[in-house]
Amino acid sequence: MELQNVQRVYLVGIGGIGMSGLARYFHKLGCVVYGYDKTPTDLTDQLHHEGIQATFDDNSECIPKSFRDFDEGTLIIYTPAIPADSAILNFFKNKGFTLYKRSQVLGLISKGKYTIAVAGTHGKTTTSSMVAHILKDSGKDCSAFLGGISSNYQTNVLFGDNDIVVVEADEYDRSFLTLHPDVAIITSMDADHLDIYGDHGRLTESFQLFASQLKQGGTLIHYKGLPLDGGLTYSIDSNADARAVNIRVEDGDFYFDFNNAAISINNIKLGIAGLHNIANATAAIEAALLVGVQADDIKKALESFRGVKRRFEYIIKNDQHIFIDDYAHHPEELKAAISSVKRLYPGKKLTTIFQPHLFTRTRDFADGFAEALDMSDELLMLDIYPARELPIEGVNSDMIMQRMQSQSKHKYSMQEAVEKIRKEQPELLLTVGAGDIDTLVQPLKQALQHVE
Repeated sequence: MELQNVQRVYLVGIGGIGMSGLARYFHKLGCVVYGYDKTPTDLTDQLHHEGIQATFDDNSECIPKSFRDFDEGTLIIYTPAIPADSAILNFFKNKGFTLYKRSQVLGLISKGKYTIAVAGTHGKTTTSSMVAHILKDSGKDCSAFLGGISSNYQTNVLFGDNDIVVVEADEYDRSFLTLHPDVAIITSMDADHLDIYGDHGRLTESFQLFASQLKQGGTLIHYKGLPLDGGLTYSIDSNADARAVNIRVEDGDFYFDFNNAAISINNIKLGIAGLHNIANATAAIEAALLVGVQADDIKKALESFRGVKRRFEYIIKNDQHIFIDDYAHHPEELKAAISSVKRLYPGKKLTTIFQPHLFTRTRDFADGFAEALDMSDELLMLDIYPARELPIEGVNSDMIMQRMQSQSKHKYSMQEAVEKIRKEQPELLLTVGAGDIDTLVQPLKQALQHVE
């Protein structure tokens, strides 16, 4: 597929965060863009306002006439999350179209460009957004494909006037192996997606293969201690090639100093909270220095960085209530989010609402989830969000609760959780999960603000 010949693009699964970024990219290029997804969301509403149309009926009759016959100017992109029996997906297969995964298209877009790819079982969305913001804010510029909505730019795709592209590299379904970056950042390699990989060893091998796909002369940047050969290491408060040291909280903001063999940047104020985000910033600084961004410009950009929607995002921050929403859906991510909240607000009782994501992930990491959630003072547990999976007998959110030591834990429906928050008015609330728990954010905000 030669991208310069593409005139029409149909995305099967257009509402996904990565797919919607591609929809916006091709729309910007002047292509006719259309798509299908299971349900409308705020994101598909935004695409509609931008002139990108979608259907929510998995019926081949809903496919526009201009897409119905095979044509070399038509590109069909799909996400692996779409069921194999999708009528729309199979219509294009039967018509003889070549179907491309999102990752394959990202590989085609980034081919021939200076590519900074950020991978990791967690931290990749925030880190890639940090790198992109530093390059934009400093005037170095870049294009970027992000796995979340940047709070600075209110979008998941950025357009630049040079050949630098920042790409979030997704390990799910080995998608990142379509990329051959100039700079590869690997933030973490914890066991995850075992429904795909089978065991942690195969996941590790996939990351090692990704690291080996650097272009000649390229640079690997990875968190210290990961089982990877070569490259530059980074860490917080330890002996790595790039280090964040002198970490402190002042008036609710995180500060740190950055050191590597060539430079020190002191008194960096990070625009978002969390020790894990200081680690992410350390990797982003190292990548920005590699492409020639000046230290003062990096420092200024990190202070103005506002994070990513649903990544430690403040929904309410006043004297009465602190309400933070986070995408955490793995035990290590939960530990990072909860420990950061407790470090910022050590005198406040923490109420956490958690929605497990996937039956397989709940089954595989029930002990880890229990340990992380025990760090909260009170837990409101929701049912598992199944996403692409069918139920597994005996696997439910009770599996986690039974393993917890805390006595302050209760199972609720979504509506019951909102009513409890409305009644009890907790001063410190954290919502975590990768399913549809984000639909509770506005009801919970209203409950805390007594808005009916």
